[in-house]
Amino acid sequence: MQKVTFVIGANAAGKTYFIEHHLASEKAVVLNIYDYQQKVYDEHGNKELITFEEQFRCLKKANEKHLHDIINELKQGNDVIAEQTFFKAKRRIAYIDEIRKEMDVKIKLFDRGTRKIKLTNEGILLRRRAEEILQLVDKTEKELVEQEEQVEGKISIGCGEIAAVQLLPKIIESFRQKYPRVTFDIFTATADLVKEQMDKGLLDIGLLLEPIDMEKYEFIRLNIREKWVVLMRSDDPLSKKETVTAKDLSVLPLILPRRMNVQSELASWFGNCYEKLNIVFTSNLSTNSAIMVNGGLAYSVVIEGAVPFWDQSKVTFRPLDPPLTATSVLAWKRGQPFSLATTKFIKHIQCFLGIDKP
Repeated sequence: MQKVTFVIGANAAGKTYFIEHHLASEKAVVLNIYDYQQKVYDEHGNKELITFEEQFRCLKKANEKHLHDIINELKQGNDVIAEQTFFKAKRRIAYIDEIRKEMDVKIKLFDRGTRKIKLTNEGILLRRRAEEILQLVDKTEKELVEQEEQVEGKISIGCGEIAAVQLLPKIIESFRQKYPRVTFDIFTATADLVKEQMDKGLLDIGLLLEPIDMEKYEFIRLNIREKWVVLMRSDDPLSKKETVTAKDLSVLPLILPRRMNVQSELASWFGNCYEKLNIVFTSNLSTNSAIMVNGGLAYSVVIEGAVPFWDQSKVTFRPLDPPLTATSVLAWKRGQPFSLATTKFIKHIQCFLGIDKP
């Protein structure tokens, strides 16, 4: 008959020392619950930012893997020594019932206190108390799950036509796996307009192209570089070049972004050519300016953003030379009272990106 020996003790109670010096002669596989917990935390990632609910699930997953390995080792004909902490053992002693459902085994329990070692009769009294704790834990877990399922509402996000938008699908998908009742509203506009809507409380979160004043906002600066490019018809002679210079554009009709602070960035790039530019009109969205480009009206200087997803047979693009790039931020208004759904989504963003504060 196979044997399971549970060694229980508080932290620093000398459980490992006891096993090495008192149970070393036993040919058994040692399974330490602490190792299982650490592995689950490592798989989860961002341990410093883990919520109570996520920590609860991690511990439950570690328990299940620990129990699975105990039973698996017994079925392979091996004796097992299970090392556990004093507090957690009250719950894990319920393993006895699960193990005996699988096979007939001999079970011993060592309570490793700070002053003495005590052998109980299979921990029957401790198991009664553990069953009470298990009932409370199961009730708490059910309440937590019900709480999460009740989170609902609509989260509004404002963003420009920038490359960083490609982050949103993964963030939203992973969030909705936990909170399927939450829906989203995406508002597309320039950073200035998005910011204005955030100030009015009409948008919860903004994905903004810099430069922009962030004094009143909490934000996370993203590590995605936004590249400036020139839109042109696919059959335009300029499309034969790999890059486009300020000199190339200085003699062409142009469409520039509407935002004044962005125009200032471009003015620095154009240098002395800026004053001589033939600016036909300005536009706040690259999609509309692309329609004008396709109509042969002008060449448009825009952020690359979603341009690679367009039909390149009609309108194509070339990067600037020297390269001009910008950064973007995920932001929300400081001190703004948010709904429960939005509050959880902001926390989810921080965990997803591995950043606690900007």
